[in-house]
Amino acid sequence: MEVMSTKEAKRFMMTGTRTGKLAVVRKDGRPLATPIWFVIDGDDVVFTTHSTSGKGRAIKRDPRVAMVVDDDTPPYSFVLVEGTVTISEDPDELLHWATKIGGRYMGAGRAEEFGRRNGVAGEYLVRIHPTSIIGRAAVSD
Repeated sequence: MEVMSTKEAKRFMMTGTRTGKLAVVRKDGRPLATPIWFVIDGDDVVFTTHSTSGKGRAIKRDPRVAMVVDDDTPPYSFVLVEGTVTISEDPDELLHWATKIGGRYMGAGRAEEFGRRNGVAGEYLVRIHPTSIIGRAAVSD
């Protein structure tokens, strides 16, 4: 097993269309894990979610989150990000990042379509500000 540097972990997270698995805490204390599309901006992990979704309600109430990104093929690798989130509802910022995220996962030709779909009122632009990034490569070697 190899320890990834922060730079290597960010590069791993942005490879291809790997999704994040975001973990939050529900109001009653139960955990909730959901897949997300994301991009990295500097040190932050950026994603969108609807304000009324389970994760949207959870992060509004408690900004502490964890996210795992993994490679499910041998020799297996993963990155775990822990941190706190901030939320923006600024329409210009939301459209900009929703378009970038849409382009990553659906391709440049559909980026604007997904930006318009996900960069709307009622959506949150969420930034995870990492307090810890742990990356491990070649776990099964």
